[in-house]
Amino acid sequence: MLRTYKFRLYPKPEQQERIDFTLERCRLLYNRLLDERIHAYRTEAKTLSYYEQKKTLPARKKAIPPLKEVYSQVLQNVVERVDKAYKAFYRRVQNGEKAGFPRFKGKNRYRSFTYPQSGFVVEGKYLKLSKIGEVRIRLHRQITGTIKTCTIVRKNGRYYACLVAELDLQPLPKTGKEVGVDLGIKHLAVTSDEQFFASPHFLRRSERRLKQLGRLVSRKKKGSHRRQKAVRLLANMHEKIANQRKDYAHRISHVLVKRYDLIAFEDLNVQGMTKNHHLAKSIVDVGWRQLVQYTTYKAESAGKRVVQVNPHQTSQRCASCGEIVKKTLAERVHRCPFCGYEQDRDVNAAINILQLARQKAS
Repeated sequence: MLRTYKFRLYPKPEQQERIDFTLERCRLLYNRLLDERIHAYRTEAKTLSYYEQKKTLPARKKAIPPLKEVYSQVLQNVVERVDKAYKAFYRRVQNGEKAGFPRFKGKNRYRSFTYPQSGFVVEGKYLKLSKIGEVRIRLHRQITGTIKTCTIVRKNGRYYACLVAELDLQPLPKTGKEVGVDLGIKHLAVTSDEQFFASPHFLRRSERRLKQLGRLVSRKKKGSHRRQKAVRLLANMHEKIANQRKDYAHRISHVLVKRYDLIAFEDLNVQGMTKNHHLAKSIVDVGWRQLVQYTTYKAESAGKRVVQVNPHQTSQRCASCGEIVKKTLAERVHRCPFCGYEQDRDVNAAINILQLARQKAS
């Protein structure tokens, strides 16, 4: 299986210039390749392939000498990115969906480039990058497995290396336990054995500061250095909130995978649910999708199993007798008039989720 490790980089000023230069050359190449694809589609109803565009790279290097200063496989990866974006557009067209062409990348909108096979090596406290040099890296955790790719990311004035490693499964001891997990807003997760994981609401707790920074940005003149600084402060605050949410999801997913052999979640349509403007901010704030993703990859590595089930009426069905008991969102206790079963509504839903997962697994 593959695992991504993200580490902070501390490039020297001249190395920052090389990274920024590489990002800009990749951006310009991306836009040029995309423009050629769109032109071919509009004028000839033809789709240029990955290999057709990849073959043009040697000629482009001769015509545009600065491209020679970018590692060849990094340029090939740009072609691959264009190909993926265009295939996604074409897939939407074939499915009859409303589809616009992939967007061109504006200034500072191309934030990463990838060494897909070679051109990089980790040596001690440094990451050697072809055409850039030895960049200091903060390895805050040990990398296990064989490193396959390296992606350099620029975000909010900072630089990171995302190393993708292939590693063997690391099974955890079997516990013989199974659990259903109901995802919610008041509690991020409630389990069928009555474990309650609170929702910290990191976004709502930081709203006051975000509004202050938003007003600070709006007061600065567009294009000025002070506005750029204010925008960076606002972006850093959003990044902090995202990191808090990630850390919390990692901790809960670790507990679930360690305790249970089978973990059942609802297969929620988060994108559709966020169209409800009354709940959208709260749904984004709790980070359901993140928790499911982290639990899934950890379970895969540990030899455990994650099952997702249809969420239809899991909150309304009685976990004891199976009858439908209608409840409003305000009703927090499930009371069944048919069999007399009484339980917290989220625990009742989690039990239903586990029962559905067992049926699906068998």
